[in-house]
This record gives sequence, structure tokens and C-alpha cells, in this order.
Amino acid sequence: MLAALIRKELLALLRDPHGLVALFLMPVAFIVIMSLALQNQFNPSTQTLMYAVAGAPADGPGQQLLAQWQARSGAPQALPEDWRGALRRGQLRYVLAFEPGFNTVIAAPGSPPGVQVRLLTEPGLETALFRTLEAELAASVGELRANAVQERFTGLVSQGANAIGRLVVAERIASAVRPTAVQQSVPAWLVFGMFFVVTAIASLFVQEARDGTLARLQTLGVPRRTQILAKAAPYLGVNAVQAMLMLAVGVWLVPLLGGQRLQLAGIHWPALLLMLTATSLAAIGFALAVACLVRTHAQASALGAACNLLMAAIGGIMMPSFVMPAVMQAAARCSPMNWALEGLLQVLLREGGLAAAMPFVARLAAFAALMWLVAILLFRRRTLR
Repeated sequence: MLAALIRKELLALLRDPHGLVALFLMPVAFIVIMSLALQNQFNPSTQTLMYAVAGAPADGPGQQLLAQWQARSGAPQALPEDWRGALRRGQLRYVLAFEPGFNTVIAAPGSPPGVQVRLLTEPGLETALFRTLEAELAASVGELRANAVQERFTGLVSQGANAIGRLVVAERIASAVRPTAVQQSVPAWLVFGMFFVVTAIASLFVQEARDGTLARLQTLGVPRRTQILAKAAPYLGVNAVQAMLMLAVGVWLVPLLGGQRLQLAGIHWPALLLMLTATSLAAIGFALAVACLVRTHAQASALGAACNLLMAAIGGIMMPSFVMPAVMQAAARCSPMNWALEGLLQVLLREGGLAAAMPFVARLAAFAALMWLVAILLFRRRTLR
């Protein structure tokens, strides 16, 4: 009987090819768009920003600073007469403005402190780029100042403009995978796509209630749990196809369009499979609970989409949780989508294994069990009427 019911659900699913295609194409579109749109946010580059220099000294430390800056950021643009207006209009991204006494202050360590060079940016410059430029400028000026002190008191001249920079090396520990836009977007929108089946399941449930299919099955004595299980089984397959498709998009399609490649080398595949299974069970359980609650197509579309969007917004799908304030981060940890996303990031980004994934798997499994129980109780109440 279960096999026959599953076949019925598959046929019903295939009768709506447009809805089925939407379940696959919607997350693909989000992955491609967000991976390309956000790639500079995860890897900000200052080398392509148009900039100009105002009041640059003709020699001395000021010229040394400009030489270092041009080596990193390229040659400056010609300074417009109204360069402040050009900044406001976005025609220049930033301007380095030197004060008249820059060389004197840098070369005389005992001089009183004060602003000697300003970084002035256009209003729309991204915060990550602003902080990067600010840090680079502060480091360069600090190095010039240190070189001046060394030369004055020891008579020794620093060996190379980047001597201090060579003393520092920064690297990420225990992972060969760099955090990129695609590493964030693929698991995020994969989770969203899996939970998006709520609309399809709820709409089909409403249709069967209207045409009397549910009543006929109840009259034939088909157990309620069997009916619920039969409705869930095809969507486990849908979620599996979604997962394979989303990973393939990250590995092959996004790089073809100019984005970074999703790195899968070295990941723990059993942990990934376990996370995807737990996410699918949680998504389908939630969808079944909503389906047993709604009564009309309008309710199915509105409630399913609203819950999905709310969980995605809170859970770090639409905006990474690490950029949220502390209160929102605490709220994110209550979202099942966040549990799924963080578990996938543990596997895909931090090279975690089963031990790292199990806390998230346990939460998703508990949520899935609760939702399936709610679905059975709601379905029982509905069919008793």
C-alpha cells in the first residue's frame, strides 16, 4: 500500500512540471546571483579603486609613502579641481590628502602629534574596503615614522620599504578552504531551497482535500501515518536532487560566470550526507505541519512563503549571521535554517567531520521529530471532522 501511495504522490508531483522546475531553478538563481554579487565582500581588493592624491610632497617621506601606495594600488588619477565634489559624485573612490608639514613631522620624531595625511572616501565605499585602506595607510605612515626614528638615533637606514611587512605572516589554521562568497552562498541557498518545498507540499495537500482524495483514503482505512509518510517520500528525492544540483552549480557553473569555485576537496562526505539528510527531514517535517494546518491555496502560499522567508532572514541565509549584531545572532541560533547552515559550513568550510556535525544534526532531528508529530496530530484532527 505504501508503494502505491508513493507512486500516487510522484504522479501528482510530475503533473506540475512548472512548480517542480521552480524548486530547482530558484535556489540555482540565488546561488549564482549572490556568489557573483558578494565575492568582493569576502575578498575586498583595493587595487582597482580609482583614487587621487592631493598636496603630495615632492620628495622625502611623502614620496616614499606614495611609492609604496602605488606599488599596492596602482597609479593615481589626475586630481580634479573640485575633487571633493568628484568624491561626493562617486567619480573618485578616495583621495589621499597630505598636510603641508607631512615630511617635517615624519622626519622629526619629537614633533607634536597631529593629522598629517587624510583618507577621504566617497560616501558609498564599502565598510570592508574603508577599513582595509585605513589600515594600510596607518601601517605605511607608522613604518615611515619608525624608519625616521631608527635613522636619527642609530644612523642606520631601513632595508627596504616593506621591512616591517615582512615580519608578519597571517594564515588560517586547519583549513585549506578560504571563506568566499560561493562557500557561503551554496549552503545557504541550498538550505533555503530544501525548506521551499513547503509551498509545493501544502498546495498539493489542499488540492487533495478539495477533490476528496483524502476522504476516500480515510474511508479505505489507510493509516494516517502511512499517508503522511507517502507524501514525504517523493520530496526526500527532490531534496536529494536539489543538493546535487546546488553543489554542481558551485563547482562548475559559478566559475564559468566569473566567480570563485566551491571547494569540495578534503571534506568529510559522510558528515555532509548526514547533514543533508537531517536538513531534508526537518524541511519536509515543517512542510507537512504547515500543509496539515492550512485550508486554502492562498493560505498555503502565504503561510509557507512567509515562514520560509522569516526563518531565512533570521537564520543567516539572506545575510551572514557574523555581520549581525549580538541580539540578532542570538535570535539566529533559534532558527532551524541556521542550524542547517552552520552544520553545512562546519563540513564545507571548516573541514569538520561527524563529531563537528552531530550537534546540528541532533537539533535538526529533534525539530523534524516534533514537526512530524505535529503534522500527524493535525492530520488526525482534520480527518476526524
